[in-house]
Amino acid sequence: MPERNKDIPVVILCGGFGTRLSEHTSVIPKPMVEIGGRPMLWHIMKYYSHFGFHEFILALGYKGDYIKRYFMDFYCLCQDLTVTLEDGKVSTHDYHCVEPWKVHLVDTGMESLTGERLKRLAPVINNRRFMMTYGDGVADINLDELLSRHEEMKGLVTITAVQPPARFGALQIAGDQVVGFKEKTTLKESWINGGFFVIEPKALDYIHGNVMWEHDPLETLAREGKLSAYRHYTFWQCMDTLRDVKYLESLCENGAPPWQIWR
Repeated sequence: MPERNKDIPVVILCGGFGTRLSEHTSVIPKPMVEIGGRPMLWHIMKYYSHFGFHEFILALGYKGDYIKRYFMDFYCLCQDLTVTLEDGKVSTHDYHCVEPWKVHLVDTGMESLTGERLKRLAPVINNRRFMMTYGDGVADINLDELLSRHEEMKGLVTITAVQPPARFGALQIAGDQVVGFKEKTTLKESWINGGFFVIEPKALDYIHGNVMWEHDPLETLAREGKLSAYRHYTFWQCMDTLRDVKYLESLCENGAPPWQIWR
């Protein structure tokens, strides 16, 4: 994997309420909904790690303590253990590396919108280029190609454009440049925000107040010609509803989930 990837952190937005998936999110945060016996968040991190991205910054909010406990317990639960009940001592058997991940768990506020969450992560991002995605979607995107496209276009943000069913708002793209946005469409050829970004730290200067990253900041970047598109033609799936969860589960049950390229 390219050495450059090791120095680029991955921001994952994990703080939303997930109201359209209340069957699960009344108890746990949306990124912790399990697909194939593992939280969606684990699938996303495992995918990025396959391409050499091992540092993660998780923007927490709603039920963020649940995600913190998951990672506090992650190491021990992946090891064989001996517990001495007399004194409570815990020892591992043969040490082995579970995952080569460094995970920053940052509380970005219960009511923060996506732009505010990103802005609050600035001290941890520390003026570095970073990848960003949401904690509720998987794809088989070539992340090396995405990063290379970003470097070629020399903009501040590169957004992955996908073509899902026509229930989303659409991107307007001229060449490789995002020039605007339009409302939900029935045209299958429309492109939407697929949620896998490459972002330069200066893009955070476009966030003012508690705003949605997907609205004014991206729209301003598009008007200024600083928002590029990477078209992705194959698998992409979000996890917005119970129907989506069941579909992703069915892919796991069939034994060949398209995003599990690390197998």
